[in-house]
Amino acid sequence: MATQPTPVSKQTREVVCGIPTEVVCTSFGATILVVVTQYGKMGTLVSVEPEAVPDGINRTLWTTKVLLGKDEPLVHISAKHLVTLVSQEAGNKAVLLAMALKDKSMEGIQRLKELIHRCRVW
Repeated sequence: MATQPTPVSKQTREVVCGIPTEVVCTSFGATILVVVTQYGKMGTLVSVEPEAVPDGINRTLWTTKVLLGKDEPLVHISAKHLVTLVSQEAGNKAVLLAMALKDKSMEGIQRLKELIHRCRVW
């Protein structure tokens, strides 16, 4: 029986735009779980996956799907901004993002991307 790789996890806490924020990143083989919370709970669960692209297109397309929570355009946009780089750096792995955000400003999202990158497990 083949052994499964042990999940690797890192976490950090920081005040982002005046709001205490926690980030946890865990690698589960083919999938990466990223939890970003300013409420202390998981919140909305979004799947972000690279899509097969036709020949001649030089960039990756991303599919987002809300699995749990409010399915709003801002959720999809925030998810793509937060974790597409994670997927790219991990060799285009699927990312499962759990986010519960009070601050959804561009400045806040940029700071959250930095926190996520600090918890790099891919």
